Amino acid sequence: MIHIRRMTAADIPLGMRLKEQAGWNQTEADWLRFLDLEPDGCFVAEWNGEPVATTTTCILGDVAWVAMVLVDARLRRHGIGTALMQQALRFLDERNVRSIRLDATPAGRPVYEKLGFVPDYQLARFDGILPERGLSVEAKPLEVQALEAMIALDGEVTGANRHKLLNFLFKATPELFLAVGGGNEFLGYVAMRAGSRAWQIGPCIAKPVAAAKLLTAACRRCCGQPGFIDIPMANQAATSLAESLGLTVQRQLLRMHRGAPVPERIEDLWASSGPEMG
Repeated sequence: MIHIRRMTAADIPLGMRLKEQAGWNQTEADWLRFLDLEPDGCFVAEWNGEPVATTTTCILGDVAWVAMVLVDARLRRHGIGTALMQQALRFLDERNVRSIRLDATPAGRPVYEKLGFVPDYQLARFDGILPERGLSVEAKPLEVQALEAMIALDGEVTGANRHKLLNFLFKATPELFLAVGGGNEFLGYVAMRAGSRAWQIGPCIAKPVAAAKLLTAACRRCCGQPGFIDIPMANQAATSLAESLGLTVQRQLLRMHRGAPVPERIEDLWASSGPEMG
């Protein structure tokens, strides 16, 4: 029998076990962030009293994300993942979000389509050892006074108000944000995040003139270590840049939505923040 309840910090070891089983990149700090950002919107499924599955949500203005749909391999195909998704969708529908989004693996796509999700576009996860390239004097640590400009540009490009997420990430690790420009001439930013298997490079939201400087600087910041960059395949300049950095495609994800489509400027979306928050 399936029972679904709210996730708490005591369930983080379950989340870590399931993400290790799936080969994903999250850390305990990531799970804590999910809970801090949406404490009532993260769920655990129990099977006959045993916690065996997770999912998380995050509301960003009138757009929401669903992520971390993980089911113990022993109990897949028992309807547990679908039950968790239905709970997550009820939670979000009750809050009247305009659009619900997620990044689907090939295995997850049929489940999500049955729940009313439709495709947006493909992302490619590039991975490899991050290279040390020439230092860009224009990509500098993001200053506090540029936060408002960063959040404004991010919203213009992604179609979502991600101030809650970006403020949280910046407050936790300000040293892992780089920017080009400032004030009325803010041209873009990139963030980095340590994972259990690799650095996650992204989000990177930038005008084309600044994007290569930012991503090259981010790679230099984490050089010699494994890294992931999730890039919309429709942004051919971004995929070409990743290839020039010596990175190769590890896998593909399908970005999907349920509800209203979200207008995005793909040409300025150079790296996603990852499947958890888009």
